[in-house]
Amino acid sequence: MENKLGRLKNSLTIGAFAQAAEVNVETIRFYQRKGLLSEPDKPLGSIRRYGDRDVARVRFVKSAQQLGFSLDEILELLRLQDGTHCDEARGLAELKLSNVQQKLAELTRMEAVLAALVRQCCATTGEVACPLIAALKGP
Repeated sequence: MENKLGRLKNSLTIGAFAQAAEVNVETIRFYQRKGLLSEPDKPLGSIRRYGDRDVARVRFVKSAQQLGFSLDEILELLRLQDGTHCDEARGLAELKLSNVQQKLAELTRMEAVLAALVRQCCATTGEVACPLIAALKGP
């Protein structure tokens, strides 16, 4: 894949670029509007061309999104990517990790409550009121 990317330079149309980056054309345009990806110049009488750096940048954005980073956070990570801001990048990652851990704790609590309610539903026989509905209604 590296050799293929190295040969791309600035030869891709937006459609070929989107395909190489494994996104759709509208994603490319959306990233451009959000400032995550620059729009190349359009030579007189020609079409915009994209290259390997653009593909790598979109893949970076998609990888960061898969880790739960928002587009604003990704924009900040891109700003820090010159290699001299590792402490700042780590700080962003630590904050994201803390948020993920909090969400996991909340999901674990929700799982326990729902599992208990499902067990109650399965254990009741002949009851007219559903334990699940009753619990959600509150006192």
